[in-house]
Amino acid sequence: MGYEYFDSDELKLLRESVRNFAKAEIAPLAHDLDEKEQFSIPLTAKMGEMGFFGTVVPTKYGGQGMDYLSYIVVVEELARIDGSQAATIAAHNSLGAAPLYYYGNDDQKKKYLPSLCDGRGLWGFGLTEPEAGSDAQASKTNAVWNESKKKWILNGSKIWITNSASEITKGITVQAVTGRKSDGRPELSCFIVEAGAPGLTARAMKGKMMWRASNTGELYFDNVEVAPENMLGEKGQGFKIMMETLDNGRLSIGAMGLGLAKGALELTVKYANERKTFGQSISKHQVVAFKIAEMAMRIEAAEGLLYKACWLKQTNRPFSKVAAMAKLYCSEVAEYCAREGQQTFGGYGLMKEYPIERHYRDAALLRIGEGTSEIQRLVISRLVGC
Repeated sequence: MGYEYFDSDELKLLRESVRNFAKAEIAPLAHDLDEKEQFSIPLTAKMGEMGFFGTVVPTKYGGQGMDYLSYIVVVEELARIDGSQAATIAAHNSLGAAPLYYYGNDDQKKKYLPSLCDGRGLWGFGLTEPEAGSDAQASKTNAVWNESKKKWILNGSKIWITNSASEITKGITVQAVTGRKSDGRPELSCFIVEAGAPGLTARAMKGKMMWRASNTGELYFDNVEVAPENMLGEKGQGFKIMMETLDNGRLSIGAMGLGLAKGALELTVKYANERKTFGQSISKHQVVAFKIAEMAMRIEAAEGLLYKACWLKQTNRPFSKVAAMAKLYCSEVAEYCAREGQQTFGGYGLMKEYPIERHYRDAALLRIGEGTSEIQRLVISRLVGC
């Protein structure tokens, strides 16, 4: 991957393929799935057939072996049409399969990754808890070693975990407290917990404002036994694994923001050219034209920032700061474009039959998920020397 301002022929073909799929397969279903809060297994399977799962996982483990920008483009193009389906892909690849690939040993990779690269299985990222959101080290879920059983015993809960409570969920990577450090801070480790493990209860969460067609779960661990070979990484390495995973995840959230913004702009331009007032299309009124110009300019800036972050990661350069910037800015651009687009639609923008209404709701999550806008600003300030 070169740091260029134009898509390569290969990337252009990928973008067109994903866009055509999203318009043909997702767009006709998006409204009803959102209305019913229904996670679609058949649609997920179709995305698997398209190669949207295991995007950056090497082919030796069943993945697609894409570079990171190609993966980001997949998420972006899905988000132009529907945030829920983009969320399924983004959370599964960045937060589900990625930790297993980057931190798992070869046995773990061979055991779990192939079933997560074809759309037939999902994997969750168990970090957030009822009292541990932005303060991720405040985790209360704990793992105690049972010498007689030679297993770790997990107790606790997780909440707002994407892809964790569906019929095709294969498992969850769980952060848990495994002891205390010399300074009193918790020692955190990561565990691979398979779906259906005795003592694990997974409940799908309903009543969401956004991403209503994606699967979100709350998890309860009641003396869940985990074999020692299912520890991911080394003991005490959990917080590092989770934070580095979030660095990658910020790129996918940025892609969701960029895609949503582009989708909102496309909808707005189409409507503005069709809707007429005072004898002409409202796109000819300066107040509307200026809104559209501002949306287009912010999207261009967001794209440059996000793609630079992808290039830094792909070329093994430090990318945490730019990833935080991209996640923050793309999410704010998404919210701006959805809001201004809805304003342009007027009363129609408040009706669920118009996709701009769903874009407006979906944009709200991007300011909160995988580190709030406030946390991103804190991360950025520290990385520039504050």
